[in-house]
Amino acid sequence: MSSDQTVLYDVPGAKARVRHRLYGAASIVVALLVLWWVLTKFADKNQLEAAKWSPFLDWVTWKEYLLIGLRQTLIAAVISIVFAAVLGLLLGLGRMSQIRLIRWPCAVFVEFFRAVPVLLMMYFTFRLYNQYGLFSDDLRALAAVVTGLTFYNASVMGEVLRAGVASLPAGQREAGLSIGLRPPQVLRAILVPQALTAMMPILVSQLVIVLKDTALGSAILYDELLNWGQTLGSAQANTVPVLIVVAVIFILLNYALTKVAGRLERRLRRRGASKGVDAEGTGLGAEVTGPDMRYNTQTGL
Repeated sequence: MSSDQTVLYDVPGAKARVRHRLYGAASIVVALLVLWWVLTKFADKNQLEAAKWSPFLDWVTWKEYLLIGLRQTLIAAVISIVFAAVLGLLLGLGRMSQIRLIRWPCAVFVEFFRAVPVLLMMYFTFRLYNQYGLFSDDLRALAAVVTGLTFYNASVMGEVLRAGVASLPAGQREAGLSIGLRPPQVLRAILVPQALTAMMPILVSQLVIVLKDTALGSAILYDELLNWGQTLGSAQANTVPVLIVVAVIFILLNYALTKVAGRLERRLRRRGASKGVDAEGTGLGAEVTGPDMRYNTQTGL
């Protein structure tokens, strides 16, 4: 083992490896038994008949039902992700502000909307928009879904950003102050970029939650994927197969989102390891990074 590697756990011995293989084999057997039991129950209820699955071989089923719902789901998810990312960044910066009149309202906003269930927020905003006619009839449900998802996930992202900045070594802030940067410049140019990279896995999981929670829009009659799936199930009398197909679509979407975000994370890490950033956003030179420090070859910090 090279000296620069970090041991996170003891290397298992021969007996431990055999034990782990046995545990893995037992888990596979249990999973197969559960799958067999589920398929048996489906067969008993005639849910595995070809007639219930054949509609998915027809292009009309996808064109007039599932693809329409998928498009509406992606519209709500993309808008919510963009708004939540922007608002979350502002809330995170506001919570770390040295100005009390900025920090306290941001803290109240974050704590309040983290505590309110997303579905309740969708219900409330939908009724509010309907009562005051803030949006047209065809956009009201979408606006309520986006509002609920944006407020909740922006609050979580803002708190994640604050926690990421707090987890950085104190030397990062001190190094920025020592070269003449003001505290807001240190936060914007040094701490926040590193925190975003470090907390990327958590932020990705939050984006997946945004995509999944669009299904809550069916409760306020938003025509997303689950709502169209239920309509298709009622029309074809195959609700269970439709729900399975809808679940598979959500799994594939979330997997694709995770892979894209993973590539973005790796690019950000490579970029952060190759150059620094000054107060104006320009490079300060190559950096030598380690677990507890970051050394810049041009500034000597």
